[in-house]
Amino acid sequence: MEKFDNVEYFTNRELSWLKFNTRVLHEAKDDDVKLFERLKFLSITSSNLDEFFMVRIASLKDMVDADYKKKDISGMSADKQLNVLAKETHDFVKKQYEVYNNSLLPLLKENHLHIACHGDELSHHEKKFINEYFDEFVYPVLTPMAVDASRPFPLVRNKTLNIAALIRKRKDENSKKKKKDVYLGNVDGDMDFAMVQVPSVLPRIVEIPTESEERKIIYLEDIIEKNIDKLFLNYEVISAATFRVMRNAEFKLDEDEALDLLEEIKKKLKKRQWGEAIRLEVEERMDTSLLNFLKNELNVDEDDVFRINGPLDLTVLMKIYSLDGFDNLKDKKHIPVVNARLSDCEDIFEEIKKKDILLSHPYESFDPVIDFVSKAAADKNVLAIKQTLYRVSGNSPIIKALANAADNGKQVTVLVELKARFDEENNINWARMLEKAGCHVIYGLVGLKTHSKITLVVRREEDGIRRYVHLGTGNYNDSTAKLYTDLGMFTARESYGEDATAVFNMLSGYSEPPFWKRYVVAPLWMKDTFLKKINQCSEAAKSGCDTQIIAKMNSLSDKDIIEALYNASCAGVKIELIVRGICCLRVGIKGVSENIKVRSIVGTFLEHARIFDFRIDSEEEIFLGSADWMNRNLEKRVEIVFPVADEDIIKSIKHYLEVELEDNVKASILLPDGSYEKVKRNGEAKKNSQDIFVKEAINAYENALKAGRTEDSRTFVPLKKE
Repeated sequence: MEKFDNVEYFTNRELSWLKFNTRVLHEAKDDDVKLFERLKFLSITSSNLDEFFMVRIASLKDMVDADYKKKDISGMSADKQLNVLAKETHDFVKKQYEVYNNSLLPLLKENHLHIACHGDELSHHEKKFINEYFDEFVYPVLTPMAVDASRPFPLVRNKTLNIAALIRKRKDENSKKKKKDVYLGNVDGDMDFAMVQVPSVLPRIVEIPTESEERKIIYLEDIIEKNIDKLFLNYEVISAATFRVMRNAEFKLDEDEALDLLEEIKKKLKKRQWGEAIRLEVEERMDTSLLNFLKNELNVDEDDVFRINGPLDLTVLMKIYSLDGFDNLKDKKHIPVVNARLSDCEDIFEEIKKKDILLSHPYESFDPVIDFVSKAAADKNVLAIKQTLYRVSGNSPIIKALANAADNGKQVTVLVELKARFDEENNINWARMLEKAGCHVIYGLVGLKTHSKITLVVRREEDGIRRYVHLGTGNYNDSTAKLYTDLGMFTARESYGEDATAVFNMLSGYSEPPFWKRYVVAPLWMKDTFLKKINQCSEAAKSGCDTQIIAKMNSLSDKDIIEALYNASCAGVKIELIVRGICCLRVGIKGVSENIKVRSIVGTFLEHARIFDFRIDSEEEIFLGSADWMNRNLEKRVEIVFPVADEDIIKSIKHYLEVELEDNVKASILLPDGSYEKVKRNGEAKKNSQDIFVKEAINAYENALKAGRTEDSRTFVPLKKE
């Protein structure tokens, strides 16, 4: 295989991620998207950026601090990446607030929702309401903190909103004040520093009663600022403005030394709130001396300061999205339908035994997965249930079903991944609960995250022991299953069941099987298998075969996989990639990637399914699974990718890929310069893949109700042309 390791052939991972967030921002700018959906997309860009700073920027800063010199696949060192990202992130934030101020605020006002900004004139009635609201609901909760020689600068928690103030003793008090040296808190002359945290226990948006059809809301921090003098009665408030600190949320675990992984993670979680400050957001109008004081106390550089022209933390827009009474400005909410095969199913085990079943979320309901575990928990013939859990919902029915199964005397084994970032605390609580219920709980593996999605039910039947398996591309989370596009498959095939048993034996007892019958498992086997499949296509293309690779995933960044794809492209393999987020591969490089096309779909639902389709002439292999083509998935996690054997399911997945490749509404195409542009329709009818899948799922469900369920019902029934 030729060498394709020229750094010019790769895009920096972090810059590629920013381009993805820019595609999300594009949805917030798009006039064709309903107004409140645009608010939601802008909110998503804000939460995305928060995590990017807490994890990716934090990691780069750690590398610089450790004098780490190794360059990434695009040839950039950590310090160079930070320099480039400083400009890019500032530019991105500026664009966010341009969308907020110039597009969304005026449109909201046109639609009778006015957000009271800091400098807005308020009527006597509005002022009276705000002051009374503050006195009754807000004032009792606040804890103002002055800073002086005896009261040091407080610890500012990660991501909390705070109001900083310059205060000065009133004139009648100044004469009594003794002259003193500059101390902590003395900002400028006789002015001191004080702050108050905006309480997260109170709603951040408050609706002001009006007598007109226009509705008016105000942010909680603005209510506090307008009444801040009530917090410092003997002082004059010279200036006040809101600020927010982002801290390093990465933590390093020495798992070999940790005697109790659960307790060690709990300790690290507490420290996360007080990690190194890596980003300081302040209102643009903040007094210079106040800003300088904060920079000094938080030890942040100028590049880490973001001056914001608007409300800090735009995730608040999701609260506005939830306001009642604006349904005409939102997309009609899709209610997932029951899979056609299961629409009148009395015994899910009998149905799975007949034929493999494919579920497509959120178009189809996640309830059958919950029912699968719940019915197994109550079934007297079920002997054991085994499951991996990475991220589950806050009130998870899956957890309840597993606990019930243990209570009913089943052998229940659950791997709860404690290292699932930002879900660590949630997972610790679930792990404790499951243990108390009598489940055998495994806390992940040393040095690896278990990211695979698998459930095994072992059942005693008339003809012996039978194993039922659910495998998927997404988490066992009933909440995100309504928002993320994922595929899951039920099967009772013997080979799949045997591999499932081998997976859990490996996870619980470190018993590596000599081979796998069907599954492709990371970190030991998966990467080599994918490279082998790609290279088989390359060799076949050289021999004159008609070859194609279609792969759908969240991110593509593994260097070896990208080089193999370049080699396949040069061999003549037609490669279509559907990559939602990070893509370090570059297209259109002469003699390298001319046969590769990359598209990204950003729509109402978060594209999350992983599908890998390898075609040589009439032979085709399709795999589904939990892994992206990233180094972390292929070499540092326990992942499962599985082949699809059922011919009808293969047809459904091929149709799924075809529809996504024809999307000309929500799809963007990667260009040779690394930028993305929306697909040009050139007069073609609009094709929104997510809308099509919604209609097809409803169509299949209604047909099943009308005609009665048939064993060969397809998961997706293509719409007939009118």
